Amino acid sequence: MSETLNIWEKPTADEIYMITGWRQWADAGSMSSLLPKYLIQETDAKHIGSISPDGFYLFQIPGTHDLVRPMVQFSEGFPESLESKRNDFYYSEVSGKGFVYFLGDEPHMDVDRYVGAILEAAEELGVKRIISFGGVYAEVPYDKERPISSSYSLRRLKPELDELAVDLTDYQGGAAIGSYLCKRAEDRDLEYVGFYAFAPTYDFAQFAQNANGFRIENDFRAWLGVMRRVNHMLEVNFALADLEEKTRDLNESVAEKIEEMDNRYPEMGVSKYFERLSDGFDETVFDPLSNVWEDELKRLLDDEE
Repeated sequence: MSETLNIWEKPTADEIYMITGWRQWADAGSMSSLLPKYLIQETDAKHIGSISPDGFYLFQIPGTHDLVRPMVQFSEGFPESLESKRNDFYYSEVSGKGFVYFLGDEPHMDVDRYVGAILEAAEELGVKRIISFGGVYAEVPYDKERPISSSYSLRRLKPELDELAVDLTDYQGGAAIGSYLCKRAEDRDLEYVGFYAFAPTYDFAQFAQNANGFRIENDFRAWLGVMRRVNHMLEVNFALADLEEKTRDLNESVAEKIEEMDNRYPEMGVSKYFERLSDGFDETVFDPLSNVWEDELKRLLDDEE
């Protein structure tokens, strides 16, 4: 094991998966930073390892003030706290299967060594597949299922993704940490699947000068959509009732905000804007039960033949 990686407890489950997330660039809706943290808390996962931060992070960038500097807090001259970058592994079991959760800070440099440490951990722990979460902001209806894009490391995984109502990405551009991990996993013949949800953001400058828009910071509907797919893909049962309730509450909260804006600024036509957005949106609903019925019907027809 490299000096960068420290695993002090190894799970013994027969089938182990890894869920990864970061405090990172592609974190719309807090898909990458808070959804893994939520799963760690909900499953009472225990801390089993870490990656040393040494060599991955900048202290400062010339010409900027505190863009990358760690945050410090003093009280009457005494240093109460100093922020430090963390990259930690946790573990719990769900439906008899093992889950390693990795939650970290996207590195500023030496990304190959950083990603290498994650993949080394996956190999060391006997992980069957790595699943990564990310998010991007888009002008999508708040009350509809989120579009979800996906990537994968090995071609044999494509038939599984074809059943998950996701768009297989054709993205070209700057790589997020998950995209980098996807390619390096392919180099090592490791299974990797990335899910990127499109979280709602709205800009009302088109209606009035200096008008403020808003975006959904913790997009529980996106979290729910991704976790439904994880449950189906891995044949497990992460409890989702709480996320379903949070999704309903989020929907009501945004609807109230829209009504408030309509009452305060009727000339902006905010409700009409959301109606047009919804009417022009092609919603993709993931319904695994429909696949079950289709498979059963096909089986019955085959039996009759």
